[in-house]
This record gives sequence, structure tokens and C-alpha cells, in this order.
Amino acid sequence: MSSSSSLTPEALEQEIATQTTRFNELRLNPDKSVATPEALNEAKQKLAELKKALALAKNAGKEKVKKEGGVPAAKGPEQKKERLLLKTAKGTRDFGPAEMFCREHIERIVKECFTTYGGSCLDTPVFERKDVLTDKYGEDSKLIFDLKDQGGEELALRYDHTVPLARYIAMNGGTVTQHKIWQVGKVYRRDNPVVSKGRMREFTQADIDIVGLWDPMVPDAEILSLLCTILTKLDVGEFTIKLNNRKILDGIFEVCGVPADKIRTISSAVDKLDKAPWAEVKKEMTEEKGLDPAVADKIGEYVKLKGGEALLETLTADATLLGNARAKEGINEMGILFRLLKAYQVIDKILFDLSLARGLDYYTGIIYEAVVAASAPPAFNQANAFATGPASETPASSAAPTHAAPKKEKKPKKDAGPAAEDEHEIDESQVGVGSIAAGGRYDNLVSSFIAGANGILPGSKEYKKIPQMPCVGVSIGMDRIFALVWPKWVERSVRVKETMVYVISAGDGLLEERISLVRELREAGVKTDFLAKNKPKLNAQFAAGEKDEVPFAIIVGGEELAQGLVTVKEQRWELKEGKKVKIENEDKGVKVKRSELVDWLKNTQAWRERDVREWA
Repeated sequence: MSSSSSLTPEALEQEIATQTTRFNELRLNPDKSVATPEALNEAKQKLAELKKALALAKNAGKEKVKKEGGVPAAKGPEQKKERLLLKTAKGTRDFGPAEMFCREHIERIVKECFTTYGGSCLDTPVFERKDVLTDKYGEDSKLIFDLKDQGGEELALRYDHTVPLARYIAMNGGTVTQHKIWQVGKVYRRDNPVVSKGRMREFTQADIDIVGLWDPMVPDAEILSLLCTILTKLDVGEFTIKLNNRKILDGIFEVCGVPADKIRTISSAVDKLDKAPWAEVKKEMTEEKGLDPAVADKIGEYVKLKGGEALLETLTADATLLGNARAKEGINEMGILFRLLKAYQVIDKILFDLSLARGLDYYTGIIYEAVVAASAPPAFNQANAFATGPASETPASSAAPTHAAPKKEKKPKKDAGPAAEDEHEIDESQVGVGSIAAGGRYDNLVSSFIAGANGILPGSKEYKKIPQMPCVGVSIGMDRIFALVWPKWVERSVRVKETMVYVISAGDGLLEERISLVRELREAGVKTDFLAKNKPKLNAQFAAGEKDEVPFAIIVGGEELAQGLVTVKEQRWELKEGKKVKIENEDKGVKVKRSELVDWLKNTQAWRERDVREWA
């Protein structure tokens, strides 16, 4: 490539398009020996240099538009309209047909599991009144996208599905009792995105929540069983569900001496222990949030603990912790939950982790998140995350890698303003996928909405009379799941359409006859396609069907149609050296009566194998 500074804007744009294609091919390449972090960084840097050169070239070529005295110059015929930059907004992306086929497969499994567990579907608006979302997300409130409509109503894009659900229940007067409700849709967060890891500003979440008064921990165990079922069916690989209880964590903070007004902010700091070593977390608690270092050290003795039932026994034997009413209640709840998880046969997927805090303010009890090997930053050494030593227990299914300390993100200067904070770059090679699902119990959120609607202050006598509507639920990050599943689909070269039959004409075009057969098959529920030309060549028709790996070619000819027959030819492909290759055979096809065609197709072994619901 010639020096970018010597190229014209048009040539630079061509170079940018070529380099973008190279970068994307490298980023999606499943062969990690080729798509190394160094290669990705080099391609990304080269793309950035080209874009910078393009900006300089455009500025150098602009004519002055003002005369002396600040009067705009008349627009001359030689001036050109500024080029439109065709790109998606930061933190968003397009998904092509192949990717959408995979995403729809993921969504279909999730929805089937939701309904299998007795859930009912809900849909809420993508934006809410801003005051509905205010004060619900703790430190993450800064990530809310603000809007303002023409009527002056303060609005914001929804941050999750949980708060809109609680608002919906409160609007219905708390009458939605003992119910399982699910919702799948897009949510929005003004986060610093890492698109390749599924960390987006616009992303899809799938939520299911159990609402109402039930016996202790039964709905909590039900949600965890559902989550294990979904992640197993999605084939995300080995996963672990980290579990904690806000009552235990708050009890730990109280017995360690954390002031009441700092509990939520300290909790938010502790929640970063899956991404940062204890030394950094302690520094945030003491230097940034003003906590006494001695108190931080006491907290560290607890939050480094993780394990299973043995950890529960350790906490039960801790007289200091049991002396705290909230901690004792949380420990008792965990005992019930462990017993139920054994009945569901998912206890082997659970890791009791006292460092798990979940930053959202509305959680009141059980909290959890699902992680896989790719969740942690690639260079994060969890074994050395705590300055005081290793954890007391390590689960057999621990998903954390052990490498060197991660590099920090390049953050802007404090006085650079929000725009600079929004644009600072992240080294994608040093970022993990993060948790792929998370949730917990939130018993007071609906009540707070009802109280707010009636002007009732929390803690007042009137507040205590409000009907209680406890909830527990889980949010599944569909984009993060996709980031894990998609490379496997690329490796297996999964086809991108559900088409099962391609109708082909032999001899004359037979367009009307092909259309008639296509219509009959579609009405019978068979996904069918054909080449939309009057007189297509036979090879062109086969090539069109083979491009989409359609398993059955149905060939129609004039003489056969007169006899009420068609020829059915089965087509198969195999994976060779990472590429799909058609298996060639001498089979000329089978003659089948047109009136029996649908039944014949659906009774074949090939149909059962290639039906996308089973095969994909």
C-alpha cells in the first residue's frame, strides 16, 4: 500500500473499505493462531491511520466558505456535497443473514425454555419516562440514554427489562400475583462497547421473572434450574453460576464497620473482583470512596471466600456474622436454596462466591450470574486476585484463566469532558465476554412504584400497608451468548437458511408449473424456493439451491408432470478442511407421485436429519 498521505480521498476510502474487510475477517476467524491479539491490533491501528489520513485529506481540499468580514461566500458550482459516512452508531452493529440465523436459533431455544417452565410473554415500550428509571441502578445510572420528545416529556431508553416489568405490575395495582412473566427485546446502555465480545450499547436481553408470594426460595431455585437448562441447550460450553445473597453481603459490611451510607458504593467496588485484583478494589474503596483501610481489610477476609456447602457451614459457624440479623437470615435462605438445588440436580453448576455483589440498587436477597471461561479478561489471574492469599475453596468447574495482570483501559483526562469519556478506546484483546446471564431477588421495587404513585414516603405507616409484591428473575445477555455460539457455527459452517426444497425445471422453463408446485408445498408447510426466471438453465438452478445447501431438489419435467410424477434428489454436504463440500453421487433421484410428495419427504430419514429444528 502506498503512503496514505499521498492518496486522494477517493483512494483512501477504497483502502478503508478493503482494510475494514480484512479486519472483520481476521476478527471473526476461529483460528486463533491466525487471529492473534497482535494481528488484530495491527489491523485495527492500520484502519485508524487510514481514517485519520482521510479526515486530513478532506480538510485540506475544502474551499474557504467565508469572505473577509465573516460574510458567507456564494456557493460555487465546483463545491461538492460532503460525503455521507456510512457506518453504524458506536456500540451498535448490523447482523447479516447468516448471523441472524444463529441468533434466531438462540432466541428460539430461550423462548421454548421460558414456556416450558410455565412463563407468559410481556412486551413493554423501548423507552420509559425518565423518572421511572431514576435511582434504580446505583452508580450505573450514568449509563442511561436520555431522550426528550416534542411535548417536553423527559424520557429515557430502557436500561433493562426489570424496572419496566415492576412499573407494569404497579400500574396494574399489584394484581399480577404468583405469575411467571418473560420478555425478550432490546435494551440500551451508554457503556464503552466491545462489540466483538457482545458488549454493546444496543443489545438484546431475555428476561423471566417470578412474581408474588411463594414459599421461601422455591421460585429462586426454579429460576436457577431454568437458567441451567437454557445454557446447557445453547451449548455455550462449561459454565458456572456464581451465587451470593445481598443479606449476607450487607451483614458482612455491617459487622466489618462500613457506614450505612457507604454500603451500596462499597458493594459496587467489591463486585469488580472478577475483573480486577484485590489491591485495586481496596484502593477504590479507601482512596476513592473514603473507607477506613482497616475496615477494607476485614471485608477482604470475607469476600475472598468461595465454594459450596462447605462455605455455608463456615459461615454458619461464624458467631460474629450470625450475630447480625440480616446475615443470619441470608445464611438460612442459602441453606434452603442448596437443598432445593440438589432436588433440581444443578448443585454441581453452583459456586457460592462472597465477592459477587451485583451493582444494581434494587436487589434485596439472592443474586447470581453465569460465567464461562471467556467471561474473565484473558490476562486476568483470578488465583492472585487477592493480596491476602488464595480462596478457601476452588470449584471443579472454575472458569477463570490464570495469566498475567490485565492492561488498563486508556481513560481520558478528568477535564476532557463527556465526549472524550465516550470515545476512549478499549483494548479488545484484554476484555472478557463478561457474565452471560445475571439476576436476583428484588422484593421492594414494585412497592416503591406503588408508593411513589400515591405520594407515600418509604418507612411511613402508609408504606407498610402497601401490598407486597416480591419478585425474582434472571436476564440473559443474548449478544454475549451469540459471541460464544457464533464462532462454533462458523467452524461447523452451518447453513444460513431453513429452506428444505428447491424446485427445478428440466427442459423448457415450465414457470407456471414450478410456481404451482412451490405454492402447494408452501401451503403444506414445506419451506420451498425456486429460481425466479422464465427459462433458467438447469445448472444455474442447481447452483442456486446448492448455495443455500438445500437438502432436496425436486425436478419437474413435461412428461413426468403429465404422469403426475416429480423427481426428488437428495443433496448432502460434508466439512472438509474447514469448508463445506457437496457430496457427489451418481443417484439420479427418485420418482415420486406429486399427490404423495409431502408425506414422502417428511417420512425420509434425510428430512428428520436436516430439518433445521433438529439439525442446526
